[in-house]
Amino acid sequence: MDTATNTKITVIPTGAALAADVVGVDLSQPIPPEIYAQIRKAWNDHLVLRFRGQQLDDPQFLNFARLFGELDKAPIHAGKDVVNHHPEITVMSNIKVNGKSIGNLGHYEAVWHTDMSYNDLCPIGSALYAIEVPPVGGNTGFANMYRAYDTLPAELKREVMGKTCRHDSSRNSAGELRKGFKETTDPREAPGAIHPIIRTHPETRRNALFLGRRQSAYIIGLPLNESEDLLNRLWAHATQKEFEWYQVWKVGDLILWDNRSAMHRRDSFDPESRRLMHRTQIKGDKPFFDAATLVA
Repeated sequence: MDTATNTKITVIPTGAALAADVVGVDLSQPIPPEIYAQIRKAWNDHLVLRFRGQQLDDPQFLNFARLFGELDKAPIHAGKDVVNHHPEITVMSNIKVNGKSIGNLGHYEAVWHTDMSYNDLCPIGSALYAIEVPPVGGNTGFANMYRAYDTLPAELKREVMGKTCRHDSSRNSAGELRKGFKETTDPREAPGAIHPIIRTHPETRRNALFLGRRQSAYIIGLPLNESEDLLNRLWAHATQKEFEWYQVWKVGDLILWDNRSAMHRRDSFDPESRRLMHRTQIKGDKPFFDAATLVA
């Protein structure tokens, strides 16, 4: 690619519940304001964007992500100290050097989740760039939480209206206990931020289910058995195949997703294969629900 390719882009929807390819842009080069505006609109429209065939070093990767806002520092890893010269980048990898992991999550499956929803201020989005990929597996699934909310049965929608949920901060999306946290068996005692179950997107003004992750979640004010039952029904609805799209990775792919309106997960893969990704997250604000968005 060269800078001439950054004068016009084409957005090609996947045809699934979410996601689109953005063609004709070299993310290693400056992005003109008018092209950025088109990318931002496509992001709001499709929730997940894929940029294929990129060749980025870490500063170029971060420069692109910073177009969307200030970046978060990498979160605490699960029981390991991972050294990275760019504190805004999380290394996602199963590779070991001299017996020590160079990254996070390993080769395991990662369950459906929203990045860092256990914080009071949640990132608005995440960017993930593929440097090495396994020949099979390690695919990333995304789910459209606008559609999950819009298609909730009326009774269930009434049941969750106005309710909040605590998002457990002690474990990562592979179920590993994070460094510095203690084991908790009662979700009512788990640490983490409290957010509305129905979340209003500040840009699109659309409402989405905001579930975070299932393990040790708790709906505030309910008896534990009622919280568990309601969460089970919400998760069964939100993770239906009709809301999903899967990214099958190629080296040079960069995926940008909206953390406010899409959940994601990852397939496991052969531990003898190598997978190396760099991820960064765009700072956000406190999730909220605006009742004015409801249709009378």
